[in-house]
Amino acid sequence: HKCYNVLGKDDKMKKKTILYAVAIALLVLIFGIFIKLNSNKQVSTINSASDMKKMLKTIYSNAKTDLPSLSTEKVDLSNTDIVTSYTGLKTANDIDLLVVSEPLINAQAYLVAVIKVKDNVDVEKVKTEIYDNIDMRRWICVSAEKLYITNNGNVIFLVMADENWAKPVYDEFKAYVNNSIGKELEKTNDEGSIELPPEMP
Repeated sequence: HKCYNVLGKDDKMKKKTILYAVAIALLVLIFGIFIKLNSNKQVSTINSASDMKKMLKTIYSNAKTDLPSLSTEKVDLSNTDIVTSYTGLKTANDIDLLVVSEPLINAQAYLVAVIKVKDNVDVEKVKTEIYDNIDMRRWICVSAEKLYITNNGNVIFLVMADENWAKPVYDEFKAYVNNSIGKELEKTNDEGSIELPPEMP
């Protein structure tokens, strides 16, 4: 009789332990799904030109590479030619804000563009249009070796330059947004820099 009671208590303890384990597992699963869903939303905290400039300042201070002297400015979206030159986009219709960073000396192949697109705009479509149309040889006598594009929420980040400049800056952007990014696009320019003809005697 005593043995029966002991076994009964053991069975109850086992059932409680199993129930606790299942409850904990469910909580962990639900928490994991919640975190994943929130990360997929990729809500950007980069909402203004000052936010973009602050971000770029942080990126440049953390990037482990010697960058050229750079100028970072907000672009006038009413000038379609300039918008196209910086982004490859034919119009600024889908853009709310554009901030670019480029060398003070134009002969250096380096460009960062931070583009905030309007609400309800297909960010991936805009990224693809940039990827397909941006001119990696937009400078007078040099061209960018690498192009990297990604986004955090409705903010697109692109950098094109030589690999030793572009990759560290791109990686620092991803670190700045805690790797909460969308699809990554990458292009290599195999054509090399344009060589100027020798001076005539």
